[in-house]
Amino acid sequence: MFKDGKVWIAQNDQGENIFILPKMANRHGLVAGATGTGKTVTLKVMAESFSEMGVPVFMADVKGDIAGMLCPGTDSEDMQKRIAKFGLAEAGFSYKGCPVTLWDIFGKNGIPLRTTVSEIGPLLLARILELNDLQSALLNIIFKIADDNNLLLIDTKDIKACINYIQDHRGDFEPDYGKMSAASLSAIQRAIVALELAGGDVFFGEPALNIHDWMTQDMGKGMINILDSESLISNGKLYSTFLLWMLSELFETLPEVGDMPKPKMVFFFDEAHLLFDGASKALLDKIEQVVKLIRSKGVGVYFCTQNPRDIPDGVLAQLGNKIQHGLRAYTPAEQKSVKAAAASFRENPAFDAVEVIQALGTGKALVSFLGEDGVPGMAQKVSILPPQCSMGGITENQRDQAIKGSMLYGKYAESYDSDSAYEFLMRHGQEEAAARQRAAEEAEQAKEDARLAKEQAKENARLAKEQAKEEARIAREQAKEEARLAKEAEKQAAAAERAKNQAIKSVGNSVLGTVGRAVGKSLGATAGGSFGKTLGGNLGASLARGIFGTLFKG
Repeated sequence: MFKDGKVWIAQNDQGENIFILPKMANRHGLVAGATGTGKTVTLKVMAESFSEMGVPVFMADVKGDIAGMLCPGTDSEDMQKRIAKFGLAEAGFSYKGCPVTLWDIFGKNGIPLRTTVSEIGPLLLARILELNDLQSALLNIIFKIADDNNLLLIDTKDIKACINYIQDHRGDFEPDYGKMSAASLSAIQRAIVALELAGGDVFFGEPALNIHDWMTQDMGKGMINILDSESLISNGKLYSTFLLWMLSELFETLPEVGDMPKPKMVFFFDEAHLLFDGASKALLDKIEQVVKLIRSKGVGVYFCTQNPRDIPDGVLAQLGNKIQHGLRAYTPAEQKSVKAAAASFRENPAFDAVEVIQALGTGKALVSFLGEDGVPGMAQKVSILPPQCSMGGITENQRDQAIKGSMLYGKYAESYDSDSAYEFLMRHGQEEAAARQRAAEEAEQAKEDARLAKEQAKENARLAKEQAKEEARIAREQAKEEARLAKEAEKQAAAAERAKNQAIKSVGNSVLGTVGRAVGKSLGATAGGSFGKTLGGNLGASLARGIFGTLFKG
């Protein structure tokens, strides 16, 4: 209950009211105890009290009974006894429900709750995927490559597409990012597929949760955001990593506020041991850092687990408000744990804390809260108040009404697939494939063109050879014909020349014979009279024809 401006949690054996001071509520806390000792009721009492004073709350519903906080409690004989015991009636106790928003990563028992791969980051994703150190380091490189190439990682298909792209282009990336083992890339890919098969892929997508949507009020009361974790708890790594992511989001998103009169938000981390089981040193360092520094952002974190030993010392030292329910010690190891739990409280000389812790019944606890000066109070044995809300769960009809009646249902109910790395790389791959196809076609065309050119050249050479052969044949025949014609012309010329010479000779003979005869007759007449004239004429004609024949011989 919220009383006198303080969170009334319990009453000690002396009938004194035990409070958590609102201004110390962001100094974190621990609720521990064995199964069945009343931790869930304690969480409800604390949560409804924070809500009543206007502080938003986050809780994980591991067993399905936290959701009952939206319903008012029911009266019973046992409740009447407790109301009377604590004097609750005089304090204004009444049965009433709380403003509740139900969430579920799987979207079945609450409003779907999602984040993106980029927002959760490589460190937490490596934890979800249970990667070894080498694979975790490689996952960091994958995120770096995605950032450097503006590849938006929203869901699991984006990170798988990015890994495939890196796998296919390792030679291009390794000079800048170092060697990347194909086996390790394949191992990360298989881990993502295993997460998808387990249904964990629904956690990644859009619309992603805006953490500010949890920091709301309803009629002045802080909204209690309850994450259904009945199914989620089966995947301890996913459950714990998701809660750690929310803490990290709060830490990175909220501004520094220092010490405030009351927290801006209170965060209950049930089954807290799952957060630390198998956590790497890097993750443990991150958790410790967040727990240390988130106080200055006005956020109080309360871990709920069976044994304080489940919490690392570095984190446990930050938890100022402690509620220890009963522990059972049947073995030496368990007895040692009880002693360690008792030693974490400021000693009360009135009792032995070790004995008290083992003797605490249901609804009883050993508590120590920070005082006004920030000093832990002395350990006190107390009885936890009953909650004003229902102690049980809710029906399916009540759950459905609560889910669809939330103002945030319309914002987060339907998912959508933005244009991200997968779509970009699909287009890029198609473009590369098209480019390869074009290159292949061009190469094939070039090859075909070269073949055709070769065949054409061969054909041209054959044709040229045949043409040259034909031209040579024609040239030979032409030369032969020309030779024949030249010879024929030569013969004709020779014949003509002979004919000419013969004609000339005939004419010459006739003329010269006549001339010679006349000269011979003249000479013969002078020398020998009539006989000399006849003889001289014949000799003159014969001599003239002989000389002329010699000149035109041939």
